[in-house]
Amino acid sequence: MKKIIIASLAISLAGPVMAQSAAEKSGVNSLIGVAPKTEDFVQEAATSDMFEIESSKLALDRGDAATKTFAQQMVTDHEKTSSKLKALISAGKVKAQLPSAMTSAQQDMLDKLKGLQGDDFIKQYHSDQESAHEDAVDLFKRYGEGGDNAELKAWAASTRPALEHHLQMAKDLNK
Repeated sequence: MKKIIIASLAISLAGPVMAQSAAEKSGVNSLIGVAPKTEDFVQEAATSDMFEIESSKLALDRGDAATKTFAQQMVTDHEKTSSKLKALISAGKVKAQLPSAMTSAQQDMLDKLKGLQGDDFIKQYHSDQESAHEDAVDLFKRYGEGGDNAELKAWAASTRPALEHHLQMAKDLNK
């Protein structure tokens, strides 16, 4: 019985896991500080940008003045990082496929935001932004320090300071 379970687990982990390794998807890589595989980094970075852009567009309609200012910068900056990532892939410098949609967890967060108004929306948006940017800083730090694609590694390292600034801005909104 033990062998069947181990074999089943091995088969399920060996197969494609929605183009993301089990260690990255489960958060194990982050906990131990290991750089993600290139494909995982691309998936995470691209879906993170998608969430930032879509949630921030919503905040442009529903937020207060400070939230709208922050949201506009998120839309502008994350559209720019999305374009740069797409350019690296289109030029053949990075061998990975861009995702066509956010993760289900990100979509759930966005759906929750869509159901909120006023102070409830603002509080949730601010909280989501802080959490998303903590994850992004960690992701870009790990890939920038230990990634296996030189061009993508350099891009991750050069992008990280902007993400750290976004994180500080999100923390300031939450005060």
